[in-house]
Amino acid sequence: MPRVKAAAFTALTLAAIGAAGTHAEDVVVVIVSPESPPISKEQLVELYLGRSYDRTPIDQLASSAIYGQFYKTATGRDLGQVKAIWSRILFTGRGLPPKQMPNSAAVKKAVAADPKAVGYIEKSAVDATVKVAFPLTAAPLL
Repeated sequence: MPRVKAAAFTALTLAAIGAAGTHAEDVVVVIVSPESPPISKEQLVELYLGRSYDRTPIDQLASSAIYGQFYKTATGRDLGQVKAIWSRILFTGRGLPPKQMPNSAAVKKAVAADPKAVGYIEKSAVDATVKVAFPLTAAPLL
């Protein structure tokens, strides 16, 4: 019986490592509508930090893991800094934060429906309804 438990434990451990590896490799990509003009990394940062309103930024929920990953990777800022930036913008009446969607499917649907919209999702969620503007790298973009 101990041998069966050890084998089961090993199988579960390997499955967990495999699942964690898959999640870690799922790159975040910036998406736009297929009809949308290109967007630069600098324009993206300007949009998501409230410095530009040329396009419509679409966010994931602040409680999601991808939200923090996006802001850290795209802007080089942690969630506290992002919250402080948007608090100042709201207090001064200079703008509104990006609309938050509950998941990548909702972001993809909103972006596909609006040529001015920009969003971010996991690369594995991309389909023909949107186009990838660029993947996000580990280094801050600006």
